[in-house]
Amino acid sequence: MSVLLTPIAGFANRIAVAPMSRVSTKGDGVATPAMADYYAEFAHGGFGLIVSEGTYFDATHSQAYPDQPAIVTDEQVEAWARVVEAVHEAGRKIVLQLMHAGALVQTGRAGVAPSAVQPLGRMLRGYGGAGPYPLPRELTIAEIDAVVHAFATGAERAREAGFDGVEVHAANGYLLDQFLTPYTNQRADAYGADRAKLAVEVLQAIDVLPVGLRISQLKVNDRTYRWEDPQALFEALAPGCPAYVHVASEGASWEESSLLASGDSLTALARRTFGVPVIANGGLDDAPLAERVLTDGHADLVSLGHGALANSDWPRRLAAGTPFEPFDPELLRPAVTIENALRRRARLAA
Repeated sequence: MSVLLTPIAGFANRIAVAPMSRVSTKGDGVATPAMADYYAEFAHGGFGLIVSEGTYFDATHSQAYPDQPAIVTDEQVEAWARVVEAVHEAGRKIVLQLMHAGALVQTGRAGVAPSAVQPLGRMLRGYGGAGPYPLPRELTIAEIDAVVHAFATGAERAREAGFDGVEVHAANGYLLDQFLTPYTNQRADAYGADRAKLAVEVLQAIDVLPVGLRISQLKVNDRTYRWEDPQALFEALAPGCPAYVHVASEGASWEESSLLASGDSLTALARRTFGVPVIANGGLDDAPLAERVLTDGHADLVSLGHGALANSDWPRRLAAGTPFEPFDPELLRPAVTIENALRRRARLAA
């Protein structure tokens, strides 16, 4: 049997769905019935773990995109509960990714950040943006305390909705990653001296559910950034004691984003430093490569993005030896993905 299909840590296999922003609410942050069908498709397709799209968790600063889902109000909690129920009915687990945009806001307002530094790059057209990001405002200490509290409250609401855990988004250039990054964190206080301090406080504040940590070198607005000293960064984050670490690639391959010249990898380094299961990401719908990543000790699980969008039944296809469908860039359009899920569910019901 493929090592990808073997159980681990309470999961049916070692294949996860990576978080992918679908921005498919109706502007009210409420997960729709179509979203429940979309996530249930992956569960029925055999994925052992599903990580939700980035979800905002306060009514002030955490939202990144128009039509992004939220978990702030009772209505939003109840809507996510229907998504969770659909996944659990298929016997699979789902965690909610808690995401704070920080400076990378595309909703028409200016964001907040560790420092008032102009973000690199331009807003993402696929998520309703155009032009440069607004200049953010520097967070006060009181506001940083409020961010920690809001993450914890978001986790409590995720527990109410029935999620199996939460994933703290500290990757891809969003708020916690902005604190981790020297050029966006120019603070002269304790949060500048220890750039991992906020992420650790957030992880430690969540005690109602297992909490994972998502990190990455690359960012949505900076594909060239690399950690100067990943070992030191991981050691600084380790006191947060995450239940797992998810090393994202932000559109690059695992080899490009994680593999080091020595043959070691960032994912293997994370396994040794954190001592918890590590999820590798980046082009790992290449099944032979994914097998090597696991068997060579670089990671414990893999997460799929494009491969999952093209094949919501990717694990079942792997088990049966059925060819995989190629990825169509049209699937990056959230409406296309949701419509496909609805059509598949209708065929099953018939």
